[in-house]
Amino acid sequence: MIGTFDALLQAARGGTPGRLAVAAAHDEDVLRAVCQGAKDGLCQPILVGDGEKIRAILNKLGETAEFPLVEEKDPVLCARKAVELVRQGKADFLMKGILGTADLMRAVVDKEQGLRKGSHLSHVMIYEVPGFSRLLYLTDGGMNTYPDLEQKAQILENAAQVCHAMGMEKINAACVCGAEVVNPKIQATVDADALAQDTGRFAPLGLHVEGPVGLDLAISEEACRHKGYKGQAGGQADILLVPTYEVGNGIGKTLTYFAKARSAGIVVGATVPIVLVSRADTAESKLYSIALGCIIARANEGGN
Repeated sequence: MIGTFDALLQAARGGTPGRLAVAAAHDEDVLRAVCQGAKDGLCQPILVGDGEKIRAILNKLGETAEFPLVEEKDPVLCARKAVELVRQGKADFLMKGILGTADLMRAVVDKEQGLRKGSHLSHVMIYEVPGFSRLLYLTDGGMNTYPDLEQKAQILENAAQVCHAMGMEKINAACVCGAEVVNPKIQATVDADALAQDTGRFAPLGLHVEGPVGLDLAISEEACRHKGYKGQAGGQADILLVPTYEVGNGIGKTLTYFAKARSAGIVVGATVPIVLVSRADTAESKLYSIALGCIIARANEGGN
Protein backbone atom coordinates (compact mmCIF):
# COMPACT_ATOMS: atom_id res chain seq x y z
CA MET A 1 0.00 0.00 0.00
CA ILE A 2 1.22 3.50 -0.85
CA GLY A 3 1.05 5.39 2.44
CA THR A 4 3.11 8.53 1.84
CA PHE A 5 3.76 10.95 -1.00
CA ASP A 6 7.41 9.92 -1.11
CA ALA A 7 6.22 6.34 -1.66
CA LEU A 8 3.78 7.63 -4.31
CA LEU A 9 6.64 9.21 -6.29
CA GLN A 10 8.72 6.06 -5.92
CA ALA A 11 5.90 3.83 -7.13
CA ALA A 12 5.17 6.08 -10.10
CA ARG A 13 8.84 5.95 -11.11
CA GLY A 14 8.69 2.18 -11.27
CA GLY A 15 6.94 1.67 -14.59
CA THR A 16 6.51 2.93 -18.12
CA PRO A 17 6.02 6.72 -18.19
CA GLY A 18 2.49 7.66 -19.17
CA ARG A 19 1.86 10.02 -22.08
CA LEU A 20 0.45 13.18 -20.51
CA ALA A 21 -1.54 15.78 -22.48
CA VAL A 22 -1.27 19.14 -20.70
CA ALA A 23 -4.02 21.64 -21.55
CA ALA A 24 -2.83 25.29 -21.44
CA ALA A 25 0.70 24.38 -20.42
CA HIS A 26 2.03 27.97 -20.52
CA ASP A 27 2.48 28.34 -16.74
CA GLU A 28 5.69 28.20 -14.71
CA ASP A 29 4.51 25.90 -11.91
CA VAL A 30 2.81 23.58 -14.40
CA LEU A 31 5.96 23.32 -16.53
CA ARG A 32 8.19 22.98 -13.50
CA ALA A 33 6.13 19.98 -12.36
CA VAL A 34 5.88 18.51 -15.86
CA CYS A 35 9.62 18.78 -16.47
CA GLN A 36 10.40 17.16 -13.13
CA GLY A 37 7.86 14.44 -13.88
CA ALA A 38 9.59 13.75 -17.19
CA LYS A 39 13.01 13.60 -15.49
CA ASP A 40 11.64 11.21 -12.86
CA GLY A 41 10.16 8.93 -15.51
CA LEU A 42 6.57 9.63 -14.48
CA CYS A 43 5.33 11.02 -17.77
CA GLN A 44 6.04 11.82 -21.39
CA PRO A 45 4.49 15.29 -21.73
CA ILE A 46 2.65 16.63 -24.74
CA LEU A 47 2.23 20.37 -24.24
CA VAL A 48 -0.84 22.18 -25.59
CA GLY A 49 -0.65 25.95 -25.29
CA ASP A 50 1.01 29.23 -26.22
CA GLY A 51 4.29 28.09 -27.73
CA GLU A 52 6.06 31.42 -27.29
CA LYS A 53 5.23 31.54 -23.57
CA ILE A 54 6.07 27.86 -23.10
CA ARG A 55 9.50 28.27 -24.70
CA ALA A 56 10.19 31.39 -22.65
CA ILE A 57 9.29 29.62 -19.40
CA LEU A 58 11.36 26.54 -20.25
CA ASN A 59 14.29 28.81 -21.03
CA LYS A 60 13.85 30.62 -17.70
CA LEU A 61 13.83 27.26 -15.91
CA GLY A 62 16.99 26.21 -17.74
CA GLU A 63 15.21 23.25 -19.30
CA THR A 64 16.68 21.94 -22.53
CA ALA A 65 14.37 18.98 -23.13
CA GLU A 66 12.16 19.29 -26.21
CA PHE A 67 8.61 18.07 -25.73
CA PRO A 68 5.93 17.67 -28.41
CA LEU A 69 4.06 20.97 -28.65
CA VAL A 70 0.58 21.74 -29.98
CA GLU A 71 0.31 25.48 -30.58
CA GLU A 72 -2.85 27.08 -29.19
CA LYS A 73 -3.45 30.33 -27.28
CA ASP A 74 -7.17 30.06 -26.64
CA PRO A 75 -7.81 28.16 -23.35
CA VAL A 76 -11.05 26.61 -24.59
CA LEU A 77 -9.31 25.24 -27.66
CA CYS A 78 -6.38 24.10 -25.52
CA ALA A 79 -8.81 21.93 -23.58
CA ARG A 80 -10.40 20.53 -26.73
CA LYS A 81 -7.07 19.73 -28.35
CA ALA A 82 -5.70 18.03 -25.22
CA VAL A 83 -8.86 15.91 -24.97
CA GLU A 84 -8.53 15.04 -28.65
CA LEU A 85 -5.01 13.72 -28.04
CA VAL A 86 -6.50 11.26 -25.55
CA ARG A 87 -9.32 10.29 -27.91
CA GLN A 88 -6.78 9.64 -30.68
CA GLY A 89 -4.81 7.29 -28.40
CA LYS A 90 -1.83 9.66 -28.32
CA ALA A 91 -2.08 10.35 -24.56
CA ASP A 92 -2.80 8.14 -21.55
CA PHE A 93 -3.98 10.82 -19.15
CA LEU A 94 -4.82 14.51 -19.05
CA MET A 95 -3.68 17.50 -16.98
CA LYS A 96 -5.21 20.89 -16.31
CA GLY A 97 -2.79 23.75 -16.87
CA ILE A 98 -3.44 27.48 -16.57
CA LEU A 99 -7.13 27.44 -17.47
CA GLY A 100 -10.38 27.30 -15.57
CA THR A 101 -11.69 23.94 -14.43
CA ALA A 102 -15.00 24.63 -16.20
CA ASP A 103 -13.22 25.16 -19.54
CA LEU A 104 -11.40 21.84 -19.23
CA MET A 105 -14.39 19.87 -18.00
CA ARG A 106 -16.67 21.14 -20.77
CA ALA A 107 -14.30 19.52 -23.24
CA VAL A 108 -14.11 16.34 -21.13
CA VAL A 109 -17.90 15.89 -20.88
CA ASP A 110 -18.72 16.83 -24.47
CA LYS A 111 -21.18 14.16 -25.64
CA GLU A 112 -19.55 13.65 -29.02
CA GLN A 113 -15.89 14.61 -28.55
CA GLY A 114 -15.31 14.12 -24.82
CA LEU A 115 -14.04 11.43 -22.48
CA ARG A 116 -17.15 10.29 -20.63
CA LYS A 117 -17.68 6.58 -20.13
CA GLY A 118 -21.03 6.51 -18.35
CA SER A 119 -19.70 7.00 -14.83
CA HIS A 120 -20.27 10.11 -12.75
CA LEU A 121 -17.16 12.29 -12.72
CA SER A 122 -15.79 13.40 -9.36
CA HIS A 123 -12.70 14.93 -7.82
CA VAL A 124 -10.49 13.33 -5.18
CA MET A 125 -7.83 15.21 -3.24
CA ILE A 126 -5.31 13.20 -1.25
CA TYR A 127 -3.68 14.90 1.74
CA GLU A 128 -0.59 13.95 3.69
CA VAL A 129 -0.99 15.87 6.95
CA PRO A 130 2.08 16.38 9.17
CA GLY A 131 1.75 14.26 12.31
CA PHE A 132 -1.18 12.22 10.94
CA SER A 133 -0.72 8.49 10.50
CA ARG A 134 -2.33 7.95 7.09
CA LEU A 135 -3.32 9.64 3.87
CA LEU A 136 -6.76 11.23 3.71
CA TYR A 137 -8.89 11.03 0.56
CA LEU A 138 -11.23 14.03 0.43
CA THR A 139 -14.14 14.04 -2.02
CA ASP A 140 -15.66 16.08 -3.55
CA GLY A 141 -14.50 19.65 -3.02
CA GLY A 142 -13.62 20.29 -6.64
CA MET A 143 -16.48 19.43 -8.99
CA ASN A 144 -19.84 18.36 -7.56
CA THR A 145 -21.60 21.22 -5.82
CA TYR A 146 -24.69 19.65 -4.20
CA PRO A 147 -24.65 15.93 -5.07
CA ASP A 148 -27.77 13.86 -4.53
CA LEU A 149 -27.82 10.40 -2.97
CA GLU A 150 -27.00 8.46 -6.14
CA GLN A 151 -24.25 10.89 -7.06
CA LYS A 152 -22.73 10.53 -3.59
CA ALA A 153 -22.73 6.76 -4.04
CA GLN A 154 -20.86 7.09 -7.32
CA ILE A 155 -18.45 9.59 -5.77
CA LEU A 156 -17.65 6.98 -3.13
CA GLU A 157 -17.11 4.33 -5.81
CA ASN A 158 -14.74 6.65 -7.67
CA ALA A 159 -12.79 7.37 -4.49
CA ALA A 160 -12.53 3.64 -3.84
CA GLN A 161 -11.02 3.27 -7.33
CA VAL A 162 -8.29 5.74 -6.36
CA CYS A 163 -7.67 3.86 -3.10
CA HIS A 164 -7.39 0.56 -4.98
CA ALA A 165 -4.82 2.09 -7.35
CA MET A 166 -2.87 3.10 -4.24
CA GLY A 167 -2.82 -0.53 -3.12
CA MET A 168 -5.60 -0.43 -0.51
CA GLU A 169 -7.91 -3.43 -0.11
CA LYS A 170 -9.91 -2.49 2.99
CA ILE A 171 -11.16 1.08 2.97
CA ASN A 172 -13.12 3.08 5.53
CA ALA A 173 -15.29 5.97 4.36
CA ALA A 174 -17.00 8.54 6.56
CA CYS A 175 -19.99 10.57 5.36
CA VAL A 176 -19.12 13.84 7.06
CA CYS A 177 -22.00 15.80 8.57
CA GLY A 178 -22.47 18.31 11.37
CA ALA A 179 -23.71 15.63 13.79
CA GLU A 180 -24.14 11.88 14.15
CA VAL A 181 -27.92 11.90 14.50
CA VAL A 182 -30.17 11.39 11.48
CA ASN A 183 -32.40 14.44 11.15
CA PRO A 184 -35.06 14.31 8.41
CA LYS A 185 -34.75 18.09 8.07
CA ILE A 186 -31.03 17.80 7.23
CA GLN A 187 -30.68 15.94 3.94
CA ALA A 188 -26.95 15.27 4.41
CA THR A 189 -27.67 13.11 7.46
CA VAL A 190 -30.46 11.21 5.67
CA ASP A 191 -28.19 10.52 2.69
CA ALA A 192 -25.32 9.49 4.95
CA ASP A 193 -27.50 6.96 6.75
CA ALA A 194 -28.72 5.52 3.43
CA LEU A 195 -25.17 5.18 2.15
CA ALA A 196 -24.05 3.45 5.34
CA GLN A 197 -26.89 0.95 4.98
CA ASP A 198 -26.06 0.10 1.36
CA THR A 199 -23.51 -2.60 2.17
CA GLY A 200 -24.45 -4.69 -0.84
CA ARG A 201 -23.17 -1.95 -3.12
CA PHE A 202 -19.96 -1.06 -1.30
CA ALA A 203 -18.79 -4.27 0.40
CA PRO A 204 -17.62 -5.86 -2.89
CA LEU A 205 -15.26 -2.88 -3.24
CA GLY A 206 -13.75 -3.53 0.19
CA LEU A 207 -15.45 -0.29 1.25
CA HIS A 208 -17.02 0.20 4.67
CA VAL A 209 -19.18 3.33 4.86
CA GLU A 210 -20.21 5.08 8.08
CA GLY A 211 -22.47 8.05 8.57
CA PRO A 212 -23.67 10.46 9.50
CA VAL A 213 -20.49 11.28 11.41
CA GLY A 214 -18.75 14.48 12.46
CA LEU A 215 -15.30 15.22 11.13
CA ASP A 216 -13.75 14.76 14.56
CA LEU A 217 -15.20 11.27 14.95
CA ALA A 218 -14.16 10.34 11.42
CA ILE A 219 -10.46 10.97 12.04
CA SER A 220 -9.86 10.89 15.81
CA GLU A 221 -10.14 7.76 17.94
CA GLU A 222 -9.65 9.96 21.01
CA ALA A 223 -12.71 12.02 20.07
CA CYS A 224 -14.66 8.78 19.67
CA ARG A 225 -13.71 7.72 23.20
CA HIS A 226 -14.68 11.09 24.68
CA LYS A 227 -18.05 11.13 22.92
CA GLY A 228 -18.78 7.42 23.31
CA TYR A 229 -19.01 6.86 19.56
CA LYS A 230 -19.14 3.12 18.81
CA GLY A 231 -18.97 3.07 15.01
CA GLN A 232 -17.01 0.19 13.52
CA ALA A 233 -14.45 2.48 11.92
CA GLY A 234 -14.63 5.40 14.33
CA GLY A 235 -11.56 7.61 14.00
CA GLN A 236 -10.20 5.49 11.16
CA ALA A 237 -11.65 7.06 8.01
CA ASP A 238 -9.58 6.93 4.83
CA ILE A 239 -12.19 8.63 2.62
CA LEU A 240 -13.98 11.77 3.78
CA LEU A 241 -17.18 12.16 1.75
CA VAL A 242 -18.41 15.73 2.16
CA PRO A 243 -22.04 16.76 1.65
CA THR A 244 -21.33 19.83 -0.49
CA TYR A 245 -18.59 21.45 -2.54
CA GLU A 246 -18.13 24.25 0.02
CA VAL A 247 -17.46 21.83 2.86
CA GLY A 248 -14.86 19.92 0.87
CA ASN A 249 -13.23 23.07 -0.46
CA GLY A 250 -13.01 24.53 3.05
CA ILE A 251 -11.55 21.38 4.60
CA GLY A 252 -9.02 21.08 1.78
CA LYS A 253 -7.81 24.65 1.96
CA THR A 254 -7.59 24.39 5.75
CA LEU A 255 -5.36 21.34 5.44
CA THR A 256 -3.20 23.11 2.86
CA TYR A 257 -2.81 26.53 4.43
CA PHE A 258 -3.07 25.85 8.17
CA ALA A 259 -1.85 22.27 8.50
CA LYS A 260 0.75 22.61 5.70
CA ALA A 261 -0.39 19.30 4.22
CA ARG A 262 1.01 17.96 0.98
CA SER A 263 -1.67 17.23 -1.59
CA ALA A 264 -2.49 15.68 -4.94
CA GLY A 265 -5.68 15.98 -6.96
CA ILE A 266 -7.34 13.87 -9.62
CA VAL A 267 -10.66 13.61 -11.45
CA VAL A 268 -11.93 10.07 -11.92
CA GLY A 269 -14.89 8.61 -13.74
CA ALA A 270 -13.72 9.55 -17.26
CA THR A 271 -11.99 7.21 -19.69
CA VAL A 272 -8.63 8.40 -18.31
CA PRO A 273 -7.57 10.09 -15.06
CA ILE A 274 -7.43 13.87 -15.17
CA VAL A 275 -4.74 15.63 -13.12
CA LEU A 276 -6.52 18.60 -11.60
CA VAL A 277 -5.51 20.91 -8.78
CA SER A 278 -6.00 24.62 -8.20
CA ARG A 279 -4.08 27.05 -10.37
CA ALA A 280 -2.73 28.44 -7.08
CA ASP A 281 -1.32 25.08 -5.97
CA THR A 282 2.44 24.63 -5.95
CA ALA A 283 4.61 22.87 -8.49
CA GLU A 284 5.19 20.22 -5.82
CA SER A 285 1.45 19.53 -5.53
CA LYS A 286 1.19 19.34 -9.31
CA LEU A 287 4.09 16.86 -9.41
CA TYR A 288 2.41 14.62 -6.83
CA SER A 289 -0.79 14.84 -8.87
CA ILE A 290 1.06 13.75 -12.01
CA ALA A 291 2.42 10.78 -10.07
CA LEU A 292 -1.09 9.93 -8.88
CA GLY A 293 -2.45 10.16 -12.42
CA CYS A 294 0.31 7.89 -13.64
CA ILE A 295 -0.48 5.28 -10.96
CA ILE A 296 -4.22 5.33 -11.75
CA ALA A 297 -3.65 5.20 -15.52
CA ARG A 298 -1.51 2.09 -15.08
CA ALA A 299 -4.09 0.50 -12.78
CA ASN A 300 -6.83 1.18 -15.34
CA GLU A 301 -4.74 -0.30 -18.12
CA GLY A 302 -4.10 -3.40 -16.02
CA GLY A 303 -7.83 -3.78 -15.40
CA ASN A 304 -8.76 -3.66 -19.09
